[in-house]
Amino acid sequence: MSETIEGKSYLITGGASLVGSHICDVLLQAGAREIRLLDNFSLGTPATIAHLENEPRVTRIRGDVLRLVDLLEASEGVDGVFALAGFLTLPMSKDPLTGLSVNVIGMLNTLEACRFNQVRRVIFSSSIAVYGTPGGGVLDEDRGYVSCDLQPASKLYGASKLIGESLCAQYAKQYGVQFNALRFSSVYGARQHARAVNAVFVAKICDQVARGEAPVIFGDGEEVHDYVYVSDVARACMLAMVSDAHDLSINIGTGVDTTSTEVARMALRLSGKADVEPVYQADTRAVKSAAATALQIDVKRAESTIGWRADVPLEEGMRRLMEWQKANIAPAS
Repeated sequence: MSETIEGKSYLITGGASLVGSHICDVLLQAGAREIRLLDNFSLGTPATIAHLENEPRVTRIRGDVLRLVDLLEASEGVDGVFALAGFLTLPMSKDPLTGLSVNVIGMLNTLEACRFNQVRRVIFSSSIAVYGTPGGGVLDEDRGYVSCDLQPASKLYGASKLIGESLCAQYAKQYGVQFNALRFSSVYGARQHARAVNAVFVAKICDQVARGEAPVIFGDGEEVHDYVYVSDVARACMLAMVSDAHDLSINIGTGVDTTSTEVARMALRLSGKADVEPVYQADTRAVKSAAATALQIDVKRAESTIGWRADVPLEEGMRRLMEWQKANIAPAS
């Protein structure tokens, strides 16, 4: 690695988010001099970054990626930008105009600000949604986008992430702004929000079990996702910022497929309720991403280029999430 975090200044757009707050944590631990968290708080919440309130190296900025002037001011003098601001599938389905504006124009503004302020590198939060419909076989970074059978909001979200990656590549080619686009699988963990279609399932299951309820599963329970713990994702973002490797799209996941039934049984086992059976219901979700019984996400490029692989297995991550929920979420009255 040619760069270090120590003594450097960084901007995180969408900083009041699950991933943003954890990136801030790892940057602080690595000795960053200054971290600026930009958010308009339309989706992010102050509670997510409340633990950073008395940290003198962290500056909160109320700003919007749709306002170029906000980004120009926030990115002045920083060494790198973590571009997290964006709409996921659920909010995209409710407000596609704002969602597409944020994901496309907001990313364009971010890159333009980086070009103007001569920021060395941008880390873009992409998604495995850029692959669209899983078509069998290993999902490596050369797989193309297939949109058949996707719901409209999922198509919009995946396409917007592809555009974001293309914008990064264009600015790298035309202006020399380095980037790495990290294609996250289903991110979950402490400080979980309710914006992600798949990862929020883990949080809901853990909450249901903690309240003494049988976990509810939509469908037959055989749908799989690759769940990656948020601290692992934050570490991947940091490594992608300092690595010699750049101008790449990189899968960030565990490489392990886990069914909905397996998630439920893990939560029950962790709660000492292994004898309880999950409840299966018809899948009536208005919004969902591509369903598959196999993903097989290839994560070899992450290890070979930025030296990253996931450290937290799902059961350990769920244990951490359940401990956080117990300490931070008031029981329903």
